[in-house]
Amino acid sequence: MAVFKVSFMTLALFIVAGILFSGINVVSGQGCRGDFRNLAAQCMPYVQKPGPKTPPSKGCCNAVRTVDVPCACQHLPPGVGGTVSLEKVAFVLRVCGKPLKPGTKCGNYTVPPAV
Repeated sequence: MAVFKVSFMTLALFIVAGILFSGINVVSGQGCRGDFRNLAAQCMPYVQKPGPKTPPSKGCCNAVRTVDVPCACQHLPPGVGGTVSLEKVAFVLRVCGKPLKPGTKCGNYTVPPAV
């Protein structure tokens, strides 16, 4: 039973990575600046579904700072929202000092007004 759980989790991780990397190719193909592969490698644990919002690592924040976030948000493929929490993406961006402006659309997520 434990082997099945580990194998299933490994498979699920590869599926999520595959979807995210296919999104990376779409975003980088649109001329958006940044190292999207490093961004995915460093930040995936902080933006994947499910789970609580967790402050990102320094490595994740360093990767975030290299990316043209508004451009990437405009070109996200529709399937990304199924595996990546765009609400968590906005949280990570804010914690890393690169917040999205309220009202900005990122994929199918709209950043809410500041409270």
